[in-house]
Amino acid sequence: MQSTFKIEKNKQVIKNCLLFFMLALVASGITAVPVEQGLSFIIPFFPGDSFMGLWFDRVYGGIIATGKQYPFLFYGYDWLAFAHFVLALVFIGPYKDPVRNKWVIEFGMYTCLLIIPFALIAGHFRDIPFWWRLIDCSFGIIGFVPLAACYKKILWLEDAETTEEE
Repeated sequence: MQSTFKIEKNKQVIKNCLLFFMLALVASGITAVPVEQGLSFIIPFFPGDSFMGLWFDRVYGGIIATGKQYPFLFYGYDWLAFAHFVLALVFIGPYKDPVRNKWVIEFGMYTCLLIIPFALIAGHFRDIPFWWRLIDCSFGIIGFVPLAACYKKILWLEDAETTEEE
């Protein structure tokens, strides 16, 4: 039989990891909406002749040109942000009852892993530099880590609940 203290400690680790993950999703979504303002803020931090500076200048130029001629395309960014917010809400289920909603954590882990091939393949066809695709892939890895920690704790809780029932 597992101690109540250890069970509560594991539940708190799960909640902390999920809170981090949900806040990261929301923050990521928020950055999708003011893309022009975000780029104009960050560009001064990178010298114009550096590979990052050159890339940000190119992206900013594309954003400005698109905004002037085709502002409706940014509606896609709005929907991207909305998807991040909705996905963050999905993780409220495992936050409340991690064992019963373990499938959400599994879904999230699979999704994080799928970011890697998606970024590498789609980025290739969209002329995204390889180094930037690796940055995109890192979001999948960063997201996977807290979810994997949650999953491990949920499996432990499942086992502890099964042991208590016997």
